Amino acid sequence: MTDKKKILFIINPKSGIQSKKNIPSVVDKHIDRNRYDLSVEFTAYAGHASEIAASAVKNGYDVVVAVGGDGTINEVAGVLVHTDTALGVVPCGSGNGFARHLGIPMDAGKAIDFINRAEPVTIDYGRLNGKPFFCACGVGFDALVSSDFAKSGSRGLATYIQKTLIDWVKYKPEVYEVVLDSVKKRYKAFLIACGNASQYGNNAYITPFASMRDGLLSVSILEPFTAVEVPFVVTQLFSNALDKNSRTTTVTARQITIKRKNAGPVHYDGEPAMMDAELKIEAVSDGLKVLAAPGWDGTCKPLPLYKQFFDVIGTLPAPVIPLPKLKLPLRE
Repeated sequence: MTDKKKILFIINPKSGIQSKKNIPSVVDKHIDRNRYDLSVEFTAYAGHASEIAASAVKNGYDVVVAVGGDGTINEVAGVLVHTDTALGVVPCGSGNGFARHLGIPMDAGKAIDFINRAEPVTIDYGRLNGKPFFCACGVGFDALVSSDFAKSGSRGLATYIQKTLIDWVKYKPEVYEVVLDSVKKRYKAFLIACGNASQYGNNAYITPFASMRDGLLSVSILEPFTAVEVPFVVTQLFSNALDKNSRTTTVTARQITIKRKNAGPVHYDGEPAMMDAELKIEAVSDGLKVLAAPGWDGTCKPLPLYKQFFDVIGTLPAPVIPLPKLKLPLRE
């Protein structure tokens, strides 16, 4: 009889911009063999991660690790909710908002070391018109950017910034009727975000008060703002201080209803979708087991701006500097 736990790594080779070919060797090098019996599988098509995770639950796996971005996590976690199988994460996506909220390192080897030390805890998740989300969902400008980003055919922070700038020019804010735990108000909003986690990804803290263990969703309603205000909004977004902006309403709620004039785009965990004019969003308490650091309270420790700068710089490819061709004298 053994006390080892069964762990399965599900690798999405198409998430993010980095190759996943070396992930199995990194897992093999770092995983604690005294604690885990290891299996690894690659996904081959859309929806495959869900199928693999469902089989793992059926076969009694203790942990299923999603190796990918927030979309991969959504696919795997959607199967693991309300089961005894815990979710682990090795972040390899474009934004990695879920992993960053939990304080999981962005380096694959360090993320596996994190798994070796981690303990299972139960967290909340959200539902958007019945669709589960684990990081954030929303409507408005961010939903438009998410849709255009998905259509772009390329991933990464640079593509996301490019789409954001293009969409800024053409986007027109809408008027929404918002019901927060039975309190109804109307807002002309640039975007409305509902977060189980505090950020979209890339340390953009859209819902500053979010905790994954309080049974609530954190809601940020950002009203339209001028081009002059953009630097201030962006700085507050990456400083976890968006609630300090006079154009932002930040609240927590268990149930949210958003009504708009027409059906349109939404996003959940970075994945775009088209949904009805009326959106029903709710928090589901204690629905998913995840591997987290011992003593973790469900909140996110924000990364200072100067560390974010070096974090981004470290992900950029080294510049290629052409050297001049020199004619050297022949040595006789």
